[in-house]
Amino acid sequence: MQLLKLTHNCLNFDFIGTSTDESSDDLCTVQIPTSWRSAFLDSSTLQLFFDLYHSIPPSFSPLVLSCLVQIASVRRSLFNNAERAKFLSHLVDGVKRILENPQSLSDPNNYHEFCRLLARLKSNYQLGELVKVENYPEVIRLIANFTVTSLQHWEFAPNSVHYLLSLWQRLAASVPYVKATEPHMLETYTPEVTKAYITSRLESVHIILRDGLEDPLDDTGLVQQQLDQLSTIGRCEYEKTCALLVQLFDQSAQTYQELLQSATASPMDIAVQEGRLTWLVYIIGSVIGGRVSFASTDEQDAMDGELVCRVLQLMNLTDSRLAQAGNEKLELAMLSFFEQFRKIYIGDQVQKSSKLYRRLSEVLGLSDETMVLSVFIGKIITNLKYWGRCEPITSKTLQLLNDLSIGYSSVRKLVKLSAVQFMLNNHTSEHFSFLGINNQSNLTDMRCRTTFYTALGRLLMVDLGEDEDQYEQFMLPLTAAFEAVAQMFSTNTFNEQEAKRTLVGLVRDLRGIAFAFNAKTSFMMLFEWIYPSYMPILQRAIELWYHDPACTTPVLKLMAELVHNRSQRLQFDVSSPNGILLFRETSKMITTYGNRILTLGEVPKDQVYALKLKGISICFSMLKAALSGSYVNFGVFRLYGDDALDNALQTFIKLLLSIPHSDLLDYPKLSQSYYSLLEVLTQDHMNFIASLEPHVIMYILSSISEGLTALDTMVCTGCCSCLDHIVTYLFKQLSRSTKKRTTPLSQESDRFLHIMQQHPEMIQQMLSTVLNIIIFEDCRNQWSMSRPLLGLILLNEKYFSDLRNSIVNSQPPEKQQAMHLCFENLMEGIERNLLTKNRDRFTQNLSAFRREVNDSMKNSTYGVNSNDMMS
Repeated sequence: MQLLKLTHNCLNFDFIGTSTDESSDDLCTVQIPTSWRSAFLDSSTLQLFFDLYHSIPPSFSPLVLSCLVQIASVRRSLFNNAERAKFLSHLVDGVKRILENPQSLSDPNNYHEFCRLLARLKSNYQLGELVKVENYPEVIRLIANFTVTSLQHWEFAPNSVHYLLSLWQRLAASVPYVKATEPHMLETYTPEVTKAYITSRLESVHIILRDGLEDPLDDTGLVQQQLDQLSTIGRCEYEKTCALLVQLFDQSAQTYQELLQSATASPMDIAVQEGRLTWLVYIIGSVIGGRVSFASTDEQDAMDGELVCRVLQLMNLTDSRLAQAGNEKLELAMLSFFEQFRKIYIGDQVQKSSKLYRRLSEVLGLSDETMVLSVFIGKIITNLKYWGRCEPITSKTLQLLNDLSIGYSSVRKLVKLSAVQFMLNNHTSEHFSFLGINNQSNLTDMRCRTTFYTALGRLLMVDLGEDEDQYEQFMLPLTAAFEAVAQMFSTNTFNEQEAKRTLVGLVRDLRGIAFAFNAKTSFMMLFEWIYPSYMPILQRAIELWYHDPACTTPVLKLMAELVHNRSQRLQFDVSSPNGILLFRETSKMITTYGNRILTLGEVPKDQVYALKLKGISICFSMLKAALSGSYVNFGVFRLYGDDALDNALQTFIKLLLSIPHSDLLDYPKLSQSYYSLLEVLTQDHMNFIASLEPHVIMYILSSISEGLTALDTMVCTGCCSCLDHIVTYLFKQLSRSTKKRTTPLSQESDRFLHIMQQHPEMIQQMLSTVLNIIIFEDCRNQWSMSRPLLGLILLNEKYFSDLRNSIVNSQPPEKQQAMHLCFENLMEGIERNLLTKNRDRFTQNLSAFRREVNDSMKNSTYGVNSNDMMS
């Protein structure tokens, strides 16, 4: 057991430091060192593991299979073509032997690892290679039988099914590309796998209901993952899949209809048919979603039409019963079907002459896309009317409406529908009754309102133009709601819970509209509506309820949206003070919230994000959007003694210092908002950064240093940019201070230089970090890393020289000269300045440097890098 564990750890070692996501098991290549090549070329090594599997106790054998999973995933470049074919042949022989003697696979751990091994056969080898293996016909038959049996025993090891479906999905996807003359035989076996999956899911329904077992349909994530895989498998030999689905659907639908018409039908029988129909609707949606435009034929589109007609007919039946009863799972399956149908057959890229539409016209009288869209909208309105209290159905329904509102051609057809005009003209009163929000006490249940108003906003924009009357008509209910809240705030005693509910819902609605209004004309109408009349209400809400994130989060998100110059919509006239006024409101909100949230004191670790860090993160995003929006001249604030900018920046520092370094990187949304804000500050407000106290500067520099090694590429790239701006500022100030007959440095610059000279280790550490990442790691953002590196080198020439010598001396003697030459070439033609031309030359040199270093270090047994894996 110890030997197996050691072997397994060796095979699992991350030889090139890629830090792959361990939760993702699909595409995994084991980067075996070249020096191990002989062990893998020796067929007795592979044979040893298969022999061990058959001869040791079942408690040990899962670990043997786990080793085989890694061995099957050895990188392609370890072998030449002939060696690789021989290795694959031995591997397939071993798999065949296990399938012929499957007794040990009754153990769930053995079964799971064997399923992983089968999946790796296709993820690491091409179908064209597999079909050339001598025993392929027999092996693919055995694998198909094993898969069918596994799918039929749906209750056994359900998490392992993913790997079997992954294998068949990859095999089916490869069929159009295989060039080998040997038959792949997938046209025989793929329909068997499809049939086994579909029939086993349908047969499971009765047993689950009868025995009160856990229903797989409750795990929508797992179901969606399996359906995504089935969508490819089912499109292989599609006419067989379609015929099976039509047959099964017609049987269940007819039985269901008869049961509904029968006075003596049992609820159990009805529930069974609804469960079967739920699976069938999900599966029909998935196979339609698997349609690939270049591989589809008219005949397949007609088959899709047959399936779509049946689902729409079923929807008419179930919708007619919603006043009495409805099935939540079946409705969620319908929404999944609509989403797949929308992606494939609705929108700008779809051929309107598709035979699907011809079939819809013949059966249901839906002759074009506009009529089909009316069915979509009808279903959306029906769901909002009858399922308003069911959050999963409501949110998915509104997401469907939102997706429909994005398409350029479909949104113009939507606006012409009478049902959509009704929604635009009666949105608030009808919306409340649809969603049942007036009786809800939980504020988070209103989250879907933002999605709803984003869709309405897009629809309104289509024919709004500059018609302010139409806009004011649309906003009337929102105006009334704001006036009601203002009235509440004006009295000393008011119903706080009611005020919160009305405000929270209102700002969610407004955020949706603000997100949709990405054109200057429509956005300016919204801006002039909300400012100055209703901005004080938002500020008052933050003052009153700063401690309640259910209230502050929607308000802060609305403000962050209003200051976001999306699509250049915030373009004020040259004589307009609106940009400055908007920033004043932003500063006031950040300051109000920031100063109050810091009075919360110690917050439990498990609540710190929800109660504090989430709001701070939104404030950082808000400030970043305002500072980088290019609609405010920030110089005027100091010029006229306005402290709005200073207040916002000082509050940012207070909030930042209240957050431990670890939290900055532990919470992804906080990381991204902080580092993107810091990027703007170091680019445009370095005088402010330079004026900070030494401990604050050190905190910021430490956060940059830690962010350079973050796994999130966006954070790492942002840190490179921040560092580049700081280093450039330092270099310029140093250059100015050493020149004669120049204006003296400002007090802030002088102090910043002094701090940097007192703590050279911080900049030196970052130089070392960047250089090590470029030389020794899988550097995903080399260009970004190159930009601050030149400045770091020029600021620390002696330290860079020592670092270079250390790296050169760490190499074996015969490689030291080559490594020394790499460093010489890196600085070839580089001058002591940070002009763009010089920077670009350095970036080019660095690309060549990295290639040369990698070539030099190949097959090296020294140093921390093992790039010999790539040879």
